[in-house]
Parts: sequence; structure tokens; C-alpha cells
Amino acid sequence: MHLTPDETESFIHRFVPLVHSATSEIVLFPPYTSLDRAGRLLRGTNVAIGAQDVHHEPPGAFTGAVSASMLAACGCRYALVGHSERRHVFGDTDAAVRRKLDAVLDAGLAPVLCVGETIDERRAGVTYDVLETQLAAGFRDLSSDGLSRIAIAYEPVWAIGTGETATADQAQEAAAWIRGWLARNCSLGIADLLRILYGGSVKPDNARSLLTLPDVDGALVGGASLQAEGFAAVVEAAEA
Repeated sequence: MHLTPDETESFIHRFVPLVHSATSEIVLFPPYTSLDRAGRLLRGTNVAIGAQDVHHEPPGAFTGAVSASMLAACGCRYALVGHSERRHVFGDTDAAVRRKLDAVLDAGLAPVLCVGETIDERRAGVTYDVLETQLAAGFRDLSSDGLSRIAIAYEPVWAIGTGETATADQAQEAAAWIRGWLARNCSLGIADLLRILYGGSVKPDNARSLLTLPDVDGALVGGASLQAEGFAAVVEAAEA
């Protein structure tokens, strides 16, 4: 919940020239109020936009909600589904996350399914039980087309906005486990195809070490993405 439409426009004017030659896929996830303006400003650039959340119902009598088709009309190509703050602050259940994921896919968008454990769950040694539950709920009975459009963001809740970051070993271990889960429960082809992102206090000074891990294909950047220069430095790390 950062940046007004005017602040978003200012960010885009600073950010796009810094990354115009990047070959990495770059997506901004502004708040709802900035999506339409961001979509217009980014048209024709190498930067896409996505939404931070979505309501699972189509347009109708759901005051205060935003549908996937509305997001698409603003120019969104992606939507986050199951972000840790949606799960832990707003109470989104695994069932609710799955309904949102279906809505995103039905609108022709690509969902970024966020999964991850809390510090208590990690200390209790149930990290992979949590990931198993979240992934199974999200992927159950999906079509092959739906499967192929999903990216997975592993975001250990204890490393989001805390300044703590999972070590490279912890990030790689979790990403490799997720890829193994995909191979066991979907197919080897899906496991190779789907991108696994790491999210959790990614910054310019640690991005390179995280993005060179064998099973980490990208980053879901939080606070460091609020300054154009800082986010551009993360993109530069991905390009190196």
C-alpha cells in the first residue's frame, strides 16, 4: 500500500530509462488506484504490470472488490495470488487463494502464486508441510494450460519487511524442494518450465547471490522496489 498515482507516474519516469535495455522480464505491481495510469505509461516499454491481489468473482454486486477482468482492462498481465500479507493479515485461506487463482487464469492473466512459512512454522520444522499444503491447494485439478501460466514465489514470511533474508542455502533448498514437488505432482516438463521466484528482503546487495542459485529464476522484490534506482540495481543484478 505505497505510492499514489502521481507518485507511481514519477517512479515510472525515473525507472524505465534505467532498465530500457534489460532483457530480464520486469513487472511492476502498483496498488489498484495506480494500475490504469501505470498501464498507459508503460505501454510499448519492456516493463509489464500486475496487480497485488484480485477478487475471485466476476463483476457484480461486490462493493469494494476488483475483478480479474477489470485488471486486464487496466493492462495487467499478471496478478499476485496468496501473498503472505493477504494470507496472514487479511485471512485469505488456501481455498480462497485457489478461487482467486482460477479467476486470474480465466481472465487470461498469469498468476504469481505466493507460498511460504512463518518463523514459528520454520522453528517447528514444518516448512515443507506448509509448502505442500499451499501448493496442493493451488495446483489441484488445474488444466495443462493453467499450469503453464503460473509462476511460484517462495516468500518465507519471517524474511519479509524484517531486514532478514533467507540464506542462499535456505532459499535454494526451498526452491529445489518446490521444483521437486512439481516434478512429483505435475510432471517433469512443468517442473522445468515453471519459474520459481524468491521473495523476502531482496535488495541490491544480496540480489546477485540469490538470483544465481540453480533453482531460483527471479525475485519478488518488496521494499527495495519503492525507489527506482534501488529496483533498477536489482534488475542489473539479474542481468549480470
